[in-house]
Amino acid sequence: MTSTLWRVYHVAAFSWYAFVVKSLIAKEGEDLPPGIFVYGGPWKYLTFLNLLLQMSFFGLAALNDLQAVKRPENTLNRCKDLLFSVFAFPVGMFVVLLFWTLFAYDRELVYPATIDTFFPPWINHAMHTFVLPALLGEVLVQPHIYPQTKYALAALGGVGSAYLFWIIWVYLSVGIWVYPLLAHFSTAGLVGFFFFNMTVVTLLYVLGDKLNSHVWSKDMNKMTTKAK
Repeated sequence: MTSTLWRVYHVAAFSWYAFVVKSLIAKEGEDLPPGIFVYGGPWKYLTFLNLLLQMSFFGLAALNDLQAVKRPENTLNRCKDLLFSVFAFPVGMFVVLLFWTLFAYDRELVYPATIDTFFPPWINHAMHTFVLPALLGEVLVQPHIYPQTKYALAALGGVGSAYLFWIIWVYLSVGIWVYPLLAHFSTAGLVGFFFFNMTVVTLLYVLGDKLNSHVWSKDMNKMTTKAK
C-alpha cells in the first residue's frame, strides 16, 4: 500500500475517533441515567479509555506518516508499533468481543436499555463495533514490529492491574460499580474474572502478532534486516 493511502487511512481513522470522543464528552453535561458519569465521568469506562487509546494510536501513526524518511529504528515509528501491538490491538479487540458477548447474554449487565435514550445506536457501534474493522484494516495497511512477548505481557498486566484498582476505587468512593456485571461477583469472583480477562487479552496479543507475521512475513524480514 502506498504512503498516500497510509496517510488517508490514518488521518481518517484519527478524525473519526476524535469526533466520537468529542461527542461523548459533550454528553457529560446532559441529564444522563443516574450513576453513569458519577465520579470520574467517562474516564472510568474501559470503552472510553479505549477510544482515547485508538485515537492516540492513529494520531501517532498519522504523524509518523509525515516523516520524510521512515526507518524501522526511528523513535516515533517504534512508539507507533509499540502502541499498536501491545495496547491498541489487544485492548481494542477485547472491548469489542467482551461487550458484544455480554450484550448478547444480558445487556443489562453491561449496557442497560435506559442508555439508549441518551446514546443513539451509531454511538454504541462507534464505541463497540467500528473498533474491530479499523484494527483489522491497520493490520492490512502496515507491518508492525512487535516487542519481546514477555515485556509486552508485563506491560499489559501492569495496565490491566491499574484499571482494576481504578474501578475498585470508584466503587469504594461512591458505592457504584462501573459495570453492573461486577456487582454479581464475590471478591474471589472478581479476581477470577480479572485473570480470565487478562488471559483473553493475552491471546488477542498473540493473535495480533500472528496476523502481522502472516500478512507481512516478507516485509518484516526486510525491516528486521535493515534494523540490524
